[in-house]
Amino acid sequence: MAHGVIAYSSDTVVAVIDPDYAGKRVGDVLPHLGSNAPIVASLDESMRFGPTSLLVGIAPAGGLLPDDFRAAIAAALRARLEIVSGLHAMLNDDEEFAALAREHDTRIWDLRLPPAAPLFSGAAWDVKAKIVLTVGSDAAVGKMTAALELVRAARERGVDAAFVPTGQIGIAIAGWGTAIDRVVADFAPGAAEQLVLEGERRARDLLLLEGQGGINNPAFAPVTLALLFGGAPDALVLVHSVARTAIEDYDVPILSYRTLIRTYEGLCATVKPARVVGIALNTRDCSEEEARAHVERARAETGLPCDDLVRSGPHAFYDAIAPAIVKSEVLHA
Repeated sequence: MAHGVIAYSSDTVVAVIDPDYAGKRVGDVLPHLGSNAPIVASLDESMRFGPTSLLVGIAPAGGLLPDDFRAAIAAALRARLEIVSGLHAMLNDDEEFAALAREHDTRIWDLRLPPAAPLFSGAAWDVKAKIVLTVGSDAAVGKMTAALELVRAARERGVDAAFVPTGQIGIAIAGWGTAIDRVVADFAPGAAEQLVLEGERRARDLLLLEGQGGINNPAFAPVTLALLFGGAPDALVLVHSVARTAIEDYDVPILSYRTLIRTYEGLCATVKPARVVGIALNTRDCSEEEARAHVERARAETGLPCDDLVRSGPHAFYDAIAPAIVKSEVLHA
């Protein structure tokens, strides 16, 4: 979670707490994030940089707060820092933390706390802005990053575009949104629809809807489906991390590009057709030569525009896919 906020948030990250790398700077450890923030060993050390909030910058399996984080959060509340958490565990429900927040007149922001959501109504089908959903070969492959980079490219081309956040990291970056994975299943498509409607109020031309999960991820595919149907996309961008050969935490293979495209397009074709217009690769751990080979392979296998939007920048990719992003009509009986 911390990586995305460091790279894309408009808020200034003044320090990172990580005892393993204390004394270094973020750029020494993760140069692709473009940050020179100092890394310190403790909350006490971070206070000299004047923070106003503490971000719980982890996303552990199950979303529970590790016990060894409790002391730092309690100390931050006593120092009147706001707490920003993307965990499934609601820190406002923790009696100790809630009492400290009241006592020291500060706030806890549980980013995953969802608003009440209605059932899907079909209103998203009437949105005039073009809707592009990033879909993945798995969870945590770069769908949010691709969406943010494409919004940047579109805006620099004069397009009125908005990033539509559907997870806790995107919410921390954009300052609005709903964590779809916390919404009761029946209402998750409705929550996605509400996000698209809000997105259209923010941008009239193009919405980049942040994808979640992966269609053959046994744990997270239901969230993927909620966005495919509730988000009513007109086009899809497929995102894949080339380092990933199996679904994370499961002995399930990553599907081929063609199978992923056929599956995602086939599901959309049952309600509102949407085509995969391009492939965004995550080649972060590759050399330049290796990255180029992966990009060329994906292009050759699919005939679609393909690139790493962080390594190469998003502009050429956006220019290549923009003509294929067209409004789609819902099927009618």
